[in-house]
Amino acid sequence: MKRKLLGVIDATTYHEDLEDLLTHRSLAALPFAGRYRIIDFVLSSMVNSGIKSVAIFPKMTYRSLMDHLGSGKNWDLNRKSDGLFFFPTPVVDSDINKIGTFENFAANLDFFYRSSQEYSIITNCYTVFNMDFRPLLDSHIQSGCDITEIFHENGSPMKMYLVKTSLLIELIETRNETGYTCMKDVVLDNEHHYTVCTYKYSGYAVMINSIQNYFSTSLNLLNPDVWKQLFIKEQPVLTKVKDEPPTRYLKGSVVQNAMIANGCLINGSVENSIISRGVKIGKGTVIKNCIIMQKCVIEDNCYLDSVILDKDVKVEVGTNLTGTASDPFVVRKGTKQGALMNS
Repeated sequence: MKRKLLGVIDATTYHEDLEDLLTHRSLAALPFAGRYRIIDFVLSSMVNSGIKSVAIFPKMTYRSLMDHLGSGKNWDLNRKSDGLFFFPTPVVDSDINKIGTFENFAANLDFFYRSSQEYSIITNCYTVFNMDFRPLLDSHIQSGCDITEIFHENGSPMKMYLVKTSLLIELIETRNETGYTCMKDVVLDNEHHYTVCTYKYSGYAVMINSIQNYFSTSLNLLNPDVWKQLFIKEQPVLTKVKDEPPTRYLKGSVVQNAMIANGCLINGSVENSIISRGVKIGKGTVIKNCIIMQKCVIEDNCYLDSVILDKDVKVEVGTNLTGTASDPFVVRKGTKQGALMNS
C-alpha cells in the first residue's frame, strides 16, 4: 500500500500556437498517430506502471476528451474501487508552466483525502512518451526526497513531479499562506524547507506545444527507429477501441512509407503521411507529407503536400493545398476546401 502511486493529470493547458487544432477540443484530446489522442501516452504510462487510480483535471472544452476516455475501460480503469476520475476545473489557467494548479486541486480536496495511495505523480497531458514510473518511485523513496522533479536527459524539465500525497494535501491547504500556486512554484523557491531531487528520463519524449512541433513529431513516427522507442511491446499505448473494417485499397492506389488506420478507402497515392480512421481518398489524388484526421473526404484529382486536415474536412475535386515542413497548411475541423477557394 505504501508504494502505490496516485496518477494526477493536468489537462488544463492551452497552447496558442495550436489554436487551429484546439477550437473544438482540449489539448489532451488532440488526435495523434492515426488512432491515438495525446493523453493516451501519459495515461498508458501510468496504467503500465501499476497505477490503478487516475484523476484528470480538464479545462472547458472537455466533451471530446470525455467521449474518448469514457469509463476508462480501455485502460482497465473502470473499477469498483479506485479507477478513472474526471474533475472539470473551476479555474482556467493558460500558463503552461503551472502544471498542477493547487487552486484546481482544492476544489476536489476530498478526493485526495480519500485516496489510499501514499504517493502522487503529477503530470502534464501533452508529452508524447512511454515511461515506466516504478523506477522513479523507487529512486524517490530511496533518496528520502520530499519532491522529485522529472527531467529529460537533455536537461529540459518534463513538468512532472512525484510527491507524497500527504505533502500534496498540505501544499494545497496552505497555498494562500505560502503563495505557492503549483508544484513549479515550490521547487523554484530557494527558501523552502523541502528536499527536492531530480530524476533523469532517458527515453523518447516530445512535448507538443505548436503546430510545427505537432507536425514534425507526427511525421517522425514514420521512422522505424523512432516508432520502436515509443511503441514498446511490453508497455503498450492504449486507446479507445473502435470496431471498423480493414482499409480498402482500390486498384491503382499507391502507398509508400505511410501509417494508415482502419476503415479507410484509398483510391489515390499516399506518401510519407499519417491517415486516420475512416478517411476516403479519391482517384488521381496525391497525398504527400500530410496528417489527415478521422473521416476526412478528399475527392478525385487533388494534390496535398505538407497539410494537416482536422476531422470531418471535405476537399473537393481538383483542389491543391500546399504547406511546408516549418509551416504546414492547416484546415480546421468540419470545413470544406474547394479548387475555387484556393485559386
